[in-house]
Amino acid sequence: MADITVTRTSTPKQKPPMDESLGFGRFFSDHMFVMEWTSERGWADARVTPYAPFSMDPAAGVFHYGQAMFEGLKAFKRADGSLWMFRPEMHTHRMTVGAQRLCMPPVPEAEMLEGARQLIRTDADWVPGKDGTAMYLRPTLIATEAFLGVRPANRYLFFIIASPVGSYYGKGLKPVRIWVETEQVRAAHGGLGGIKAGANYAASLYAATRAKKDGYDQVLWLDAKNHEEIEEVGTMNLFVVIGNSLITPPLGDSILAGVTRDSVLLLGKKMGLTIEERPISITELKAASKAGTLKEVFGSGTAAVISPVGDLSMVNERIVINGGESGPIALALYEEISGIQRGSKADPHGWMKKV
Repeated sequence: MADITVTRTSTPKQKPPMDESLGFGRFFSDHMFVMEWTSERGWADARVTPYAPFSMDPAAGVFHYGQAMFEGLKAFKRADGSLWMFRPEMHTHRMTVGAQRLCMPPVPEAEMLEGARQLIRTDADWVPGKDGTAMYLRPTLIATEAFLGVRPANRYLFFIIASPVGSYYGKGLKPVRIWVETEQVRAAHGGLGGIKAGANYAASLYAATRAKKDGYDQVLWLDAKNHEEIEEVGTMNLFVVIGNSLITPPLGDSILAGVTRDSVLLLGKKMGLTIEERPISITELKAASKAGTLKEVFGSGTAAVISPVGDLSMVNERIVINGGESGPIALALYEEISGIQRGSKADPHGWMKKV
């Protein structure tokens, strides 16, 4: 790829305390990575520049036809000061697949990775090093051509911004309360649910906002047709432990192929669990709870890593999981993944990539 030019800011921001008080997505580092695509030149002008607003035409395609998608990955600072990314190749490949589904030009994966590396190096002092913290990177691809008329755009902008973060829910590993949503849907088969399109998240906001007003942390999404089969929990993949089996819904075009999900499946096998990727219904979950075989429910995702579920509530019914406490499998998976990310545990799969 062409060299990435770096222009450093002359007005650095004041940094927040680099600890768990960071929360999630509240602060942004001094710089961003940017490159642009046109039908004539392809991808060009790769650069790291001071973090600043963009200026776009009001007719830009992203505003009217929703050609927008993003990724989310993390960088970590270890005790020796070295910087590492967790499974970045899976994230770049997932963005390639998503771009193709949205008729957007995929960003060459090697260039995306190098852009992320350069941004992390430039803002290395923004990467927190304490347990429970990380640098969250948000690669984003949007249509910028000014036009009206439903078709793929001929101009695009790709950028990466960085945010030092703590816990996603602000609870650490405390179990979350989940509302089982039976009216709204996040995604349907044949739609965009399997990619990180901005439209998926817009579709989820109404039900999530309503649930939070009622005291819940997020919603459990069911299938769009019958509201019976479990799909995702909030913005995470869902896992349940029934007996000695670790069960998660199979991937499809309504469920995101989570990087943490893949990591959990590999580690679950190593822990000796029976792994099942199969449909699981809310009816089966209720029956397992009544039979006493439902041991744990938890979500997995880049932002939260592992998020135990303490109870699932629905109209006239509530399922309490493991007495409302975090279960041993969720805790063990969190410790294993976090340890690999921090360098305190072995990384036999080669998931960590040095910046």
